[in-house]
Amino acid sequence: MIGRLNHVAIAVPDLEAAAARYRDALGVKVGAPQDEPDHGVTVVFVELDNTKIEFLHPLGENSPIAPFLERNPSGGIHHVCYEVEDIMAARDRLIASGARVLGDGQPKTGAHGKPVLFLHPKDFDGTLVELEQV
Repeated sequence: MIGRLNHVAIAVPDLEAAAARYRDALGVKVGAPQDEPDHGVTVVFVELDNTKIEFLHPLGENSPIAPFLERNPSGGIHHVCYEVEDIMAARDRLIASGARVLGDGQPKTGAHGKPVLFLHPKDFDGTLVELEQV
């Protein structure tokens, strides 16, 4: 059902510092910050040959990333994102198997302009999973 790993998301307390560290120390291409108000985050993508790293930083007072950074002030891995061909079919199959979809169960538009859903971390070995339709 799932395809390739799309990205690993890392919540960071300082977007500029994280971007500079990866760009300067690791020599990778780092994109510009983009606000995602529907998700309450500002994101920066690090482009790798085989996948991406997504830095997440809170956007607004009700950001879902803020509590994560309160618990992990230095930041840390927040979620992994896998690609799926049909997000609605994937959602229905997961719900039928007992997995919980976060929110209202309807896809939102993600940072790549494609439909995304998040799955409860307690159903996936403590890992928040994002599905992105490709």
